[in-house]
Amino acid sequence: MRTFVRQFDVFAGFRHFLVSLLLLLPVTAAWAGEAAIEPSDNGTDVLEDSTVDTDSRSSETSAAAEELVEAVPAHEHLVPLADAVTTAEGQAAPLQLLGAEIMPGTVHRLAWSATELFEGVPVSTPVLVVNGALPGPTLCLTAAVHGDELNGIEIVRRVMHQIAPNKLSGAVIGVPIVNVQGFRRGSRYLPDRRDLNRYFPGNPNGSAAARIANALFNDVIAHCDALVDLHTGSFERANLPQIRADLRNPDVVTLTQGFGSMVVLHSSPTVGTLRHAATQAGIPAVTVEAGGPSQLELTEVKHGVKGIETLLSTLGMVPRNRFWGDPEPVYYRSSWVRANNGGILLADVSLGSTVRKGDLLGTITDPMSNQRTEVFSPYAGRIIGMARNQVVMPGFAAFHVGIDAGDIVVEESTPEPLQKPATGGYVDGMSE
Repeated sequence: MRTFVRQFDVFAGFRHFLVSLLLLLPVTAAWAGEAAIEPSDNGTDVLEDSTVDTDSRSSETSAAAEELVEAVPAHEHLVPLADAVTTAEGQAAPLQLLGAEIMPGTVHRLAWSATELFEGVPVSTPVLVVNGALPGPTLCLTAAVHGDELNGIEIVRRVMHQIAPNKLSGAVIGVPIVNVQGFRRGSRYLPDRRDLNRYFPGNPNGSAAARIANALFNDVIAHCDALVDLHTGSFERANLPQIRADLRNPDVVTLTQGFGSMVVLHSSPTVGTLRHAATQAGIPAVTVEAGGPSQLELTEVKHGVKGIETLLSTLGMVPRNRFWGDPEPVYYRSSWVRANNGGILLADVSLGSTVRKGDLLGTITDPMSNQRTEVFSPYAGRIIGMARNQVVMPGFAAFHVGIDAGDIVVEESTPEPLQKPATGGYVDGMSE
């Protein structure tokens, strides 16, 4: 009898195990689905190495996988952005934003509620507003759309707190931390591992990323006449301070020319990015890349602050100062040089270095065999982005070269640099 009971207990325990296993199978499958969309950090998330590639897809969970609403133009520009201040008439008007009325000549700190935490607690982030005493356009500054990009947060803080409202023509809206959930976790992504900058202008009934994007776009961005979106490199890569801009848009060109001494890289904005959605809505936008993630780099911060202050001056929104420096080159093409071997990457160049075709960029050393391979530049140009020294895998994007115009071979079938690609534009998943 005791033997029978013992055998019965064993059988019951085994049956319980089988039932539990069957119940877990759907959950395991769901976890596998989540894991399948997790962005990698080894550089393989970038499908395009060049600014002239026409495939606008991204392997990150993106707008391509979700229906987004159309970006409705917030307003039509009656005059070019360059003339917005000089043609402004009358007195400055109160600015209506996030349920508040900001009177001319005043500074306000508002709160934008992006979403809710799992327990239903609202997640809000500060919105800084300076409404000038004189009429003019409204410029919007956004940072930390990716939560680990810290330089832009400090750039927005410094710019906003240095503006004198009684001398400002127009208004400046600053959102230092867009992706507050990612910022709190020190992560580029939202808690569901989506890249927020692939979901604009969003969808009020879509995923968490699409809802946050839609709220930001309608609550803040739609009130602006121009946008500067601040970013850094990602996955332990850093960018030379540079402007990403679609130079086919005259108002966008006005923005790029206003920054002074900063490299310009022509690139069509990727569908789903804030820059693309804003431009589609009639709001000229550029992306400023400066430095790398997870660190505050004062040199890059100062560069960004000086560029935006020069822009405000060039647009006539603040009293004109001396133009900052000589204009930097404009690059119409660029390419990432990838590692062909795994090992320890040590760079022989630095950000901003000028390189010739065949110049040594760095070395990769196998830590076990001590075998070393060298990475050479396939183009003449300038290093506008690069990986920090680290351990890399084959295929890792290590050096971003802005290609000199003289090193570009133009064939009869090659479109002109400013001709719109057939199916999209440049995708750099390691930054914007």
